[in-house]
Amino acid sequence: MPGGCSRGPAAGDGRLRLARLALVLLGWVSSSSLTSSAPSTSSTSFLASAVSAQPPQPGQCPQLCECSEAARTVKCVNRNLTEVPADLPPYVRNLFLTGNQLAVLPAGAFARRPPLAELAALNLSGSRLQEVRAGAFEHLPSLRQLDLSHNPLAHLSPFTFSGSNASFSAPSPLVELMLNHIVPPEDHRHNRSFEGMVAASLRAGHALGGLQRLELASNHFLFLPRDVLAHLPGLRHLDLRNNSLVSLTYVSFRNLTHLQSLHLEDNALKVLHNGTLAELQSLPHVRVFLDNNPWVCDCHMVDMVAWLKETEVVQGKARLACAFPEKMRNRALLELNSSHLECDPILPPSLQTSYVFLGIVLALIGAIFLLVLYLNRKGIKKWMHNIRDACRDHMEGYHYRYEINADPRLTNLSSNSDV
Repeated sequence: MPGGCSRGPAAGDGRLRLARLALVLLGWVSSSSLTSSAPSTSSTSFLASAVSAQPPQPGQCPQLCECSEAARTVKCVNRNLTEVPADLPPYVRNLFLTGNQLAVLPAGAFARRPPLAELAALNLSGSRLQEVRAGAFEHLPSLRQLDLSHNPLAHLSPFTFSGSNASFSAPSPLVELMLNHIVPPEDHRHNRSFEGMVAASLRAGHALGGLQRLELASNHFLFLPRDVLAHLPGLRHLDLRNNSLVSLTYVSFRNLTHLQSLHLEDNALKVLHNGTLAELQSLPHVRVFLDNNPWVCDCHMVDMVAWLKETEVVQGKARLACAFPEKMRNRALLELNSSHLECDPILPPSLQTSYVFLGIVLALIGAIFLLVLYLNRKGIKKWMHNIRDACRDHMEGYHYRYEINADPRLTNLSSNSDV
């Protein structure tokens, strides 16, 4: 018992020391945490300010644009942009720049670091583009679809699609090209052939050999240059609707062996001649659309009517109907035969109206001329009398001299008149 009692105070002192040590440790830990809290806050704020001061990263969205990284799409639509945004994200695959004020697309307009290597679809329609310079679409190795429709293109460089140096540039990767309604106003054409300008850009450098879809609708084309399709062997879909084409005589479709659809609706075609019919028939997969053309049903239409009855190339051929002459209007072409197709001298109503109007104008001018003569009849009569009297006096003088020269006596008298 005494031994146990002697150990009690020593054990109590040990517990007291342990308690004091725990209190000291607790105070040190709390003080160290309090002193370290301020530096951590300041370091956090410094990091935040440093991050905010950094320039925007390439993956961020340009100002005035809408971006979706998941869809790989950037839309800068109706933002009145005057140039292509410089901070396009490299992930962009579909880029919409419609409804802006770009005016000019310079060379290397889409050159970036890092490059826009995934950009596959580019839509620039309705952006008031007037000029596209050589090499404007360089540095876009994955570009498959390009839409330049609804822009008043007064100048389209021949090297727009082949690069600034066609001799050393790689072929364009384009598969689909839309050039609908790009005709400029008359005062911006600078006396150049609009058809020739477009054709030069399509055939330069053989760059568009992989093109499969070409849309040239609503451009007021009167004709197609002879070799506009010569360098597009992979073409599958050609859209020429709503132009003013009057003939296809000089256009060759022979090399378009992959062509599947040819849209020629709403043009000014009068007849298709034998050469064109044979070329269309030789294409193995083509479907031709010829609706809403003013077909002239005369003797020149015989071969085309016979071809239509036999071919399966033309889609909706039962809808094709005559527009001229008047007696054949709205007659279906498939219902005609050679006895119906005569070359009458009858002019189309529009030409008849023009000649009638010209006759009325000439008659009116003649009536005005006669009225002027009638109102000045007295002056004209006096003027005619004066001319008559002058001519009479002149002729009498000539007659008098002739008589003198003819009579020797009068001649001697005249020579000796001073005697």
